[in-house]
Amino acid sequence: MLLSNCRLADGRTGMHVLVRGERVAAILDAPVPDPEVVDLGGALLLPALTDFHLHLDKSLFGLPWMPHAAGPDRMSRIETDARVLPGLPVEPRATAMLRRCLAAGSVHFRSHVDITPAFGLRNLEGVLAVKAAHAGMCHIQTVAFPQAGVMRAPGTLALLEEALRQGAEVLGGLDPCEVDRDPKGQLDAIFGLAGRHGVGLDIHLHEAGELGLFSIAEICARTRALGMQGQVWVSHGFALGAAPEGKLMAAAADMAGAGVGLVSHGAGAAPLPPLLRLAEAGVPVALGNDNMRDTWGPYGTGDMLERAAIIGWRLDARTDAAMERVFGWVVESGARAMGVEVPAVAVGGVASFVSVAAEGVAEAVAQHAKRGLVVFRGRVAWHPENHCLDSAPAGSVRNSVCVRSVERHGQARALVKRWPNRTAN
Repeated sequence: MLLSNCRLADGRTGMHVLVRGERVAAILDAPVPDPEVVDLGGALLLPALTDFHLHLDKSLFGLPWMPHAAGPDRMSRIETDARVLPGLPVEPRATAMLRRCLAAGSVHFRSHVDITPAFGLRNLEGVLAVKAAHAGMCHIQTVAFPQAGVMRAPGTLALLEEALRQGAEVLGGLDPCEVDRDPKGQLDAIFGLAGRHGVGLDIHLHEAGELGLFSIAEICARTRALGMQGQVWVSHGFALGAAPEGKLMAAAADMAGAGVGLVSHGAGAAPLPPLLRLAEAGVPVALGNDNMRDTWGPYGTGDMLERAAIIGWRLDARTDAAMERVFGWVVESGARAMGVEVPAVAVGGVASFVSVAAEGVAEAVAQHAKRGLVVFRGRVAWHPENHCLDSAPAGSVRNSVCVRSVERHGQARALVKRWPNRTAN
C-alpha cells in the first residue's frame, strides 16, 4: 500500500509512505508504482492513538438516548450500573463504542471490565468476543475491574481470579479506603493475586486529600516490595491535584521511584493532577477517555485528540512543545505499558496511522481536527467512506466504492476520493 500525498509532522508535504506488511518500507518524495494507492489529499499522517482507560462494557452507544439517572456520588452510579445494564447485551454496545473510537484514530485500548457478584463474568465474555471480532483492526487489553469493591463484595476475589484465567490481562482495584474501608485487605489481596498470575495492576483511585496520598504510598510500597516496577498504574489519582507542594513532590518521587504510572481523563469535577510536572519528575503519564455515554455520565465521543485538547486546556498547555508532550501521552505511554510497539511514521516503524486535517501535531491537538483513514499494522481499520472494513487487508480495499485499480501510463494506480484537508470537525 502507498499512502500518497501526505503531510508529515516534521513539516514536509507531498510525501509518499510505502507500507509493506505491518511496517513502513520507505518514505518517498515521489510516488512509486503500487497496486493500492491511497491519496490522502495533503492530510497530516500521524501515529495511531491509544486510549489507555475506557469501559467498553458500560457503553450506552447504539441505544436510544438515556437520560442520566444516577446520583452525584460513586456508590449511586455503581448501583445504577447494577440496575440498568444486566438486561442489555454487552457486544452491541461495546462494538458501537469501539467503532466510534476507531473512527477517531485510536487502535490501542485498555478496557476495564466490571467483575462483580452481580455481573459475574458476563461482561468479560462480551468484551472478549468484541476483542476477537476486531483483532485485525485494533489491540484491546482487558482489566478485571472490581467495580463493587473487593473486601465488601464477598466472592469478588474468586471471580477476579477466574477472570484472569479466562483471558483478562490486567487486574484492577478500586479506592481501598473509601469503598472497601480496608486498604490493607484490598491491596494485599490484589497484589497477591497479580503476583500469582504474573499480571500488572491498574487501580482506580478517586480518593482525595490525605486518604488518597496514603493509598498512593501503600501502592508504591507494595510495588517496590514485589518487584513490580513498571507494571502498576493509578487511574485518576485525584489526591495529586490538590496536594500541597511538598506532599505532591514527595508522592511524585515515590511513584517515579516505584515505576508507578498515572492515567488521567481530565475529570471536570475533580482537581487535575499537574501532569506536566509529574512527567518531569519521572512519573509515567498516559491518558484515556474513561466513561463515555454510560450510566456514569452522558459525555464523551471516543476521540482521544479531543481528550488531549481537554487536558491540554486544563493544563494551560499553550505552546506547541507542550501540546506535543500531551500528544505523546495519547500515542506512546499507554502502548508501551501494554507491551505494544509504538507506531511511527518512520522507515521500519509499525504502520498504524491516522490521517488528520491539520498542519502539525499542535493543531491536531488544539483543534481535534477531522480524521480520515485509520490504518492498524498495515491494514485499513477505518475508512471515512466505507467505515469499518472488517479486518480487510489493505489490498482488499480495491473492491470498495471509493477505490478501483486502473492501468494508466503503464502504472497501477487507484482512484480514491480525497478527504478535505481543512474541513472543521
